[in-house]
Amino acid sequence: MSLRCMTASTATPGARTRGVQIRSLHNADRLRHGRKAGVPRFFAALALTAAALSLAPAPAEAQYFGRNKVQYEQFDWQIFDTPHFNVYHYPAESLATLDMARSAERWYERLSGIMQFTFQKRPLIFYANHPDFQQTNVIEDMLSESTGGVTESLQERVIMPHTSAYGETSHVLGHELVHVFQYGLAGSMDGGFRNLNGIPLWMIEGMAEYLSVGQSDAHTAMWLRDALRRDDLPTLDQLTNDPRYFPYRYGQAFWAYVGGRFGDMAVPQVYRNALAVGPALALRRVLGRPLDTLSMEWHEQIRRDYGPMLEGRTAPDSLGTVVVGRSSRTGEQNVSPVVSPDGRHIAFFSSRELFGFSLFLADAETGRTIRQLTSVTSNEHFDALSFLQSSAAFSPDGNKLAFVVFADGDNELNVMDVRSGDIERRIQVEGVGAISDPAWSPDGRSLAFSGNQGGVSDLYIFDFESGRTRAITTGRNAEMQPAWSPDGSTIAFVTDRGELTNFDLLTFGSMRVALLDVASGNVTLLP
Repeated sequence: MSLRCMTASTATPGARTRGVQIRSLHNADRLRHGRKAGVPRFFAALALTAAALSLAPAPAEAQYFGRNKVQYEQFDWQIFDTPHFNVYHYPAESLATLDMARSAERWYERLSGIMQFTFQKRPLIFYANHPDFQQTNVIEDMLSESTGGVTESLQERVIMPHTSAYGETSHVLGHELVHVFQYGLAGSMDGGFRNLNGIPLWMIEGMAEYLSVGQSDAHTAMWLRDALRRDDLPTLDQLTNDPRYFPYRYGQAFWAYVGGRFGDMAVPQVYRNALAVGPALALRRVLGRPLDTLSMEWHEQIRRDYGPMLEGRTAPDSLGTVVVGRSSRTGEQNVSPVVSPDGRHIAFFSSRELFGFSLFLADAETGRTIRQLTSVTSNEHFDALSFLQSSAAFSPDGNKLAFVVFADGDNELNVMDVRSGDIERRIQVEGVGAISDPAWSPDGRSLAFSGNQGGVSDLYIFDFESGRTRAITTGRNAEMQPAWSPDGSTIAFVTDRGELTNFDLLTFGSMRVALLDVASGNVTLLP
């Protein structure tokens, strides 16, 4: 038995698992619930950029249906010890892994206090990036792009990749370590592992999200606002028995309510009791209320928190016309759209094909699918399309399309002729295993993108004429989502730079927009 942390946001809150349509959403606010006066906040919010966890798993897993897991690389594994962990890594990720080992000890101190449980040594196995992680032979399961980490039950070891941002890597690590504590508690109790199978996923994963993210989370707040707007807030019984409701988001939201009203210590108390007497009786024993009363009171708190925000708001489906909508296929997802420069076409990824996500071209006005541009079954040189971390990018004249694929154990950029469908160029960057966010320069001569080297992300520019790639940022800060100014002199990007990010203390500020002068390399943070 193993628990997985799923990453990335490709489903709209209202879609549940019925299908996804491309449209805009409201800006996200904070996840807020009432907190009893005098109850300390055990966990500060960490930046949640692309994580956890709104993707319905089935279509992503289908990306690898019927295929063999291939190990493209041989990693030079090394190990070092911290007080509570055996940390496995290889040289390419040494700096980031040393930092995350410090983060692991910090998580241990936090979680051992609130969970009232300790352990001696547990293995942590880090991969430099997600393509390396997907090759792991530590576990047999095929891992898709949506899996952010795995915690095994028997050996209680964590297997995970570094992400493009330290804050997000620390969040995933914290999430997985909650599972380590959950397994450890279950193993310490008579019949604990047997009873663990009877605890619903929203209780397990929601607890891991709450204890690793905290009460301030714009992502989950967006889900709650949308569910309230549609009058579709799930009861605890529905979370347990109805697979349409995503357990990570709603589970986190419920535990945020419990922590705010009853104190954070109530969360592990419910879990401990659930291992002994089952979830329903545990909730009643610790919180003093049956499930239906808890559901009602939780919903009332959500209405108090978010109802005023929705007053006077225009519903999303009143702001625009659905272009690429849901089909009759359950769980279909249409994600990461990009509009061509002339506004006539949309390129997007869709799970409508049998073997997972493919890249399609559609008419921007009617939504009619013009053709499938490429897929894992029609192009043998890559193993999968990268559909979670970034969209494709049209060239300024609209004739070419750049997108990221998984090939030979790493990410690479492919440049396609839109009319013919031919791959004209494959761009690989030595030492950079993970790539995202391609962006064409206005003159069409260069591509900017974000690359992850050894668990640290930076911005790069590829020059088509010379065929060379150069890094334009350095350091441990997250550098992502580049966008060129119209004159090509400046690149705007998203970063965690700023006074609140401190790598000695391992504190990470919220993501901000920065401007990079291409000629000088100077970076200016926007307010």
